[in-house]
Amino acid sequence: MTSTEHEDHSAAHGYMSDKDEYLKRLRRIEGQARGLQRMVEDEKYCIDILTQVSAMTKALQAVGLGLLEDHLSHCVVDAARSGDDEATATKLKEATDAIARFTRS
Repeated sequence: MTSTEHEDHSAAHGYMSDKDEYLKRLRRIEGQARGLQRMVEDEKYCIDILTQVSAMTKALQAVGLGLLEDHLSHCVVDAARSGDDEATATKLKEATDAIARFTRS
């Protein structure tokens, strides 16, 4: 599914109550990425760079897990409460597909 196919979903996405926190974390990750670029440019020791890559990866995983939790507790639960079996199945499929992508990375 493309991002445009997701545009007609409710404007109140599950992560909206934590939007500012997610943005803060993503900006921190962006800073980590710039720091990694500087480390490579400055020819820092490879193990030090790998340590920072690991930290950045963990930070991204934390954001992903939070978004997944928000999707399950908001989007999937709301679909189930609506009684719309097709919507519930769609939201569950989205969640299981996201989990599969997440565990492959």
